[in-house]
Amino acid sequence: MSGNTITQSALPTSAPAAATGIRPALTPSRAARELGLKRGELDLAVRLGCIRTLPDEGGGGRRVARAEIDRVRSETGFPDALRERVKAVGTAEGAALMGVSAARFTRFARLGLIAPVKWYLNRYRAVVWLYLAEELRQFAASENNAPLLRGRTPEGLRDQLDAGVDLRARNWRGRHVGYLLRQTEDPWARAAAVASLLDPVQVAEIIEDPYERAYLNRFQPDRTAHGAPDSPAAHVAARIMTAQDPDEISWLRSDLANVIEEAREDRPAPRPTPRGAETPRARRKPQLIEEQRSVEEPERARGLFGWLRRRNP
Repeated sequence: MSGNTITQSALPTSAPAAATGIRPALTPSRAARELGLKRGELDLAVRLGCIRTLPDEGGGGRRVARAEIDRVRSETGFPDALRERVKAVGTAEGAALMGVSAARFTRFARLGLIAPVKWYLNRYRAVVWLYLAEELRQFAASENNAPLLRGRTPEGLRDQLDAGVDLRARNWRGRHVGYLLRQTEDPWARAAAVASLLDPVQVAEIIEDPYERAYLNRFQPDRTAHGAPDSPAAHVAARIMTAQDPDEISWLRSDLANVIEEAREDRPAPRPTPRGAETPRARRKPQLIEEQRSVEEPERARGLFGWLRRRNP
């Protein structure tokens, strides 16, 4: 080696990232600190597509690339503009933003006119829905919505409310599956995203092969825990995260049937080799042994005859 040239093999295996020019991706917590956001704000920004993530090659969840941090920082109005885009408010604050009563605001949400972006269970195990402040301001600013904001609720909508319609959970599920599908291009993972909103019985009716269902389960998205398994809180969370309405179930079943076909075309689900079945390698092995034996036996015979000739001149 001459001059100042250093070969790749001469670099120590523990060389710091800065020495090799690599900028490692950040964990969500570290990325939130870098961007001056709360962790919940970062998670919502990711869900809304404001911040892109990438999978951790070590299997530790998703991370944020340094280049993405730089891109977000360079946006006009950072960080206040980003915080406004991900600001989520509850019923009382949302009603105040729209200039309506909390009761009217709740009617809008139940009718699906405004869609929740997050939810959580309070200490009484009641569901608290959160909405994007930016979307509420846009709804209130639209002239088309002025009659809803100021006048009486139209008769058709009142009939739906009287019938008990409540689209909040369904609209949240729609946002949620959209987020899951944006996170991956893998067809099996996309099928798992759709299946995660269906009851397992529904999934089994669409995907009858148990090996395919087992493979699909490997890609199931993580569900945020809400209380201990089988607890009342866990049951409430399961209802929110599982499709309930017949037309929603029908739509998801149709979507799952389509996407699972794409997954099968991409690659079949692995399955164990039947006991006693010969693999191609196993079938080739006797043939190779026989060929080797056909070569070795004449040589062994010639060697034996030569030894006998030497013993019996």
